[in-house]
Amino acid sequence: MPDPESVSVTRLPGVGSQIALRLEKLGIRSIADLLFHLPFRYEDRTRVVPIGAVLPGRKALVEGLIESAEILDRPRRTLILRIADGSGFLNLRFFHFNTAQRSALSSGNTLRFYGEVRSGYHGPEMIHPEYRSVAEGRNTDRDTELTPIYSLTEGIRQPLMRRLINRAVAWWKSAAGVSLPDWLPASISEAMGFPGLEEAVDLLHAPPAAISSEQLSAWTHPAQQRLIFEELIAHYLCLSEARLRGREKKAKVFRKQQSVIEAFLRGLPFQLTSAQGRVIDEIHADLASGHPMMRLVHGDVGSGKTVVAACSALAVLAESWQVAVMAPTELLAEQHFHNFGAWLAPLEFSVGFLSSSQTEKTRRETLQMVRDREIEIIVGTHALFQESVEFSRLGLVVIDEQHRFGVHQRLALRDKGLGQGCFPHQLVMTATPIPRTLAMLRFADLDISVIDELPPGRSPVTTSIIPSTRRGAVIERIAARAAQGRQAYWVCTLIDESEFLQCEAAEKTAEKLAEALPGLRVGLVHGRMTSSEKESVMHSFKEQRVDLLVATTVIEVGVDVPNADLMVIENPERLGLAQLHQLRGRVGRGSGGSFCLLLYQTPLSRQARERLSVLRETNDGFRIAEKDLELRGPGELLGTRQTGQIQFRLADLGRDRPLMEHAVAAAQRIQAEYPNHTEPLIRRWIGDASRYSDV
Repeated sequence: MPDPESVSVTRLPGVGSQIALRLEKLGIRSIADLLFHLPFRYEDRTRVVPIGAVLPGRKALVEGLIESAEILDRPRRTLILRIADGSGFLNLRFFHFNTAQRSALSSGNTLRFYGEVRSGYHGPEMIHPEYRSVAEGRNTDRDTELTPIYSLTEGIRQPLMRRLINRAVAWWKSAAGVSLPDWLPASISEAMGFPGLEEAVDLLHAPPAAISSEQLSAWTHPAQQRLIFEELIAHYLCLSEARLRGREKKAKVFRKQQSVIEAFLRGLPFQLTSAQGRVIDEIHADLASGHPMMRLVHGDVGSGKTVVAACSALAVLAESWQVAVMAPTELLAEQHFHNFGAWLAPLEFSVGFLSSSQTEKTRRETLQMVRDREIEIIVGTHALFQESVEFSRLGLVVIDEQHRFGVHQRLALRDKGLGQGCFPHQLVMTATPIPRTLAMLRFADLDISVIDELPPGRSPVTTSIIPSTRRGAVIERIAARAAQGRQAYWVCTLIDESEFLQCEAAEKTAEKLAEALPGLRVGLVHGRMTSSEKESVMHSFKEQRVDLLVATTVIEVGVDVPNADLMVIENPERLGLAQLHQLRGRVGRGSGGSFCLLLYQTPLSRQARERLSVLRETNDGFRIAEKDLELRGPGELLGTRQTGQIQFRLADLGRDRPLMEHAVAAAQRIQAEYPNHTEPLIRRWIGDASRYSDV
């Protein structure tokens, strides 16, 4: 029996080598790939709208007689039609046309046109509408199906994509013995109330006009939910299988070094919390397992993840193996470098730093010391995974704020430890609390540890929402805190993603605040400053030689100044809740009360007010993360899309949360009862991208 997944698209009429190459850019190689290339929205072309009733800004299907057709050569070659239906007239413009089209679009022909109506100089018009003829004597009853709209690539337009998919559907239905393999067990599908696979695919490519357009738009139609559910299952299976494969790989056994740990703990100026101790024990059990650790440590801002990583690294360092610590920004990497140095240097472990901004001489010397194992723990940015970095014996990779790195980057760093015949252990950390519903799917390849306890003495931050019209009162409050010997942050945000504009705005803000607060020492930190410049300002702030630090969101992570107890965030409505919570976490590190003032621009939308109110009501990062997921979706929570990261074709982790727990349970049942279904499901929905689940 032929399988559509193994039959090339070139078997379809009209698909030559050029079309096949273009389809491949969309990940379409087989007939099954075409069938699972589902519409992302639909257009209702079932009702012909009288031309006199069309509205600018709306799409409409009209039918009219071509009264005139002429070609203008200036300012550019354009075919202009005028059509009428007795209720009004409409102008149509075509900038690209050939001889056959010119013949079809000639005076006296009656056609149907679909497109967006615009207000033109000579009346309503459409630019490059889709069209088809209405044959004489033919019954012109309205169409009975909604028109699907597909994702495209260069050289493939909607009419061609629809024709190709219609041919794929026709081939599948007419070929003897051909069926779409349904890898979702019927008992699971029926329990969820879903239609069968073939019924769902058929309906979504050609939904009847009577179908609920609201359900289709919200992606809640049972046919859509059936396929979303299958994709969520495939994603979980992909990561879960990677986790199982990881347990089959070999890694160096690093046993807990109790005497070294006790010496480390004696040197700390604080005591670890019970949550930190529990997570350290979980990590040490992984390090001693003989298989590569793949563990995510996540906890709220200020919960002490960095010291957990340092304590965990002791087992590796004590065996004379190396540790790499990677952070997404130089500021955070420098903070880690200083912390690891302060904690580990007394134990006579050497700590080095590597970044792309170092001088060539310093960088060359550092690389040589890493190769010779004179540096045992190397801290850096993305510079760590470049080809020139060679480790003597890499035993542990620690990645902070791991979601900010692309999968290719994490693979490159991991692969640097393969030269010793075994895989390095990996510990990834994030200060963004991950909602349980999201963690179940997004991190199914990882063992997860949660630091759910803050160190003693950390006081909750009092958050206020203040309109920008009260800016003067906020500045007075900063002056009052400074008079008491306290310090403050002023964070600038911009809608524009240009780093240059963000830095320029921060510079202007610093100048204005310095004028308004002549008695205060104002510092400035932004992303375009050199590493040494940022380090100098931050050091001055930490040493209390700067009273007010003006910064972009570059200070989101990695800055620890206990004497700073006031933060002002301008335009907080432009940031996600998780990012605002991380920024707020820079204060509240001392023993007294701390404050965060959200200085918003009026008017504030209802949703923005609802979002900011969450910050005012709670300091619980997990509750905030749940709300961020609900209001803004997973993209804001986990960072932007990354090169190589597995992407969903249909599912949305924010929209489809109600399906997640059911999908995880179904995937686990498939692994246990239908193991032969696992690989086909992964291949159908993820394909080659499954390699990146091994990171």
